Amino acid sequence: MRIKKGDTVQVLSGNDKGKTGEVLEVIPKDSKVIVKGVNVRKKHVKPKKQGQEGGIIAIECAVSESKVNVVCPKCEKPTRIGYEIEKDEKVRICKKCKAKIK
Repeated sequence: MRIKKGDTVQVLSGNDKGKTGEVLEVIPKDSKVIVKGVNVRKKHVKPKKQGQEGGIIAIECAVSESKVNVVCPKCEKPTRIGYEIEKDEKVRICKKCKAKIK
């Protein structure tokens, strides 16, 4: 997967189109990512122990990797990711401005 935990991404399609957020978790088996503040759903939780409170909580659900693009830190636009080899290590780069992405 080209998207890593901690990247800033922008949603390309769906109800949250245009929103940006940080990647909280990557699920490579399903090609999905969980983005902060995107695809928020309400979940009804029962109290598990005596004294614990139940209620309705908001959680972020997974979004398909294909529906998000990484935002370049230099040009601040959503872009595709490319790779270059520098000093025997693979580095991610922005396809638009050729800047390195951490």
